[in-house]
Amino acid sequence: MDLGLAGRTAAVAGGSAGLGFATARALANDGVRVVICGRDVARVTAAASKIGNSCVGISCDVSTVIGAESFIQQATKSLGHIDILVLNSGGPQAGNFASTSVENYDKALENGLMSMIAMTKKVVPEMQSRKWGRIVAITSIAVRQPIANLILSNTARAGLTAFLKTVAREVAGDGVTINTVQPGIHATDRITQLYGAAPDAKSLDIPAGIVGDPKDLGDVVAFLCSESAKFITGANLQVDGGAYSGLI
Repeated sequence: MDLGLAGRTAAVAGGSAGLGFATARALANDGVRVVICGRDVARVTAAASKIGNSCVGISCDVSTVIGAESFIQQATKSLGHIDILVLNSGGPQAGNFASTSVENYDKALENGLMSMIAMTKKVVPEMQSRKWGRIVAITSIAVRQPIANLILSNTARAGLTAFLKTVAREVAGDGVTINTVQPGIHATDRITQLYGAAPDAKSLDIPAGIVGDPKDLGDVVAFLCSESAKFITGANLQVDGGAYSGLI
């Protein structure tokens, strides 16, 4: 399927590994010029090489507002302008209500909410002026169904979802769409940290019977950036093998 993205440009935050990497590769495979970032120079350089299509890797920490703004500035300098922004960051430390101090929330909210707001603020005005833009955030199924012992992630990602839904309605008339994908359990380093090297789909109550493939989620994000998806905005799409059990 031709997504109509050839020649477009994209900045993918946290694109050196996991779901961010899979998304960057999917976009590059559809002819998008991509800039990714990661904290480790060697790792992000190697990831950019694997992605191909002249992908550029930038060493940058988007867990802070300053780092997030720096990434957008560097990506814009490299690409000329940004047509597509993929919001993505690593998850904060695990913990529940009792074990998590108030001070821990500041860092988690800067990482999962404020830095994402900062990147959005940087790119949206230019997208509006060009009458075309796509923003897709990789959040979590925890937004719909909070995950035990991940109170910081649940809180930050829910806030980001509310922010993006609000902005999506404000900019829809300017040709800019804003959506989120809400992954369940996919085979990434983060899931290995939380559930061990070989997470079992049955014990994790995934009706599809398999753990998610990051490539599949990347393809979903690429579709939401496509011309065919121009009438989809403000949507929050779970990609979780049926794990979410709610009706809405």
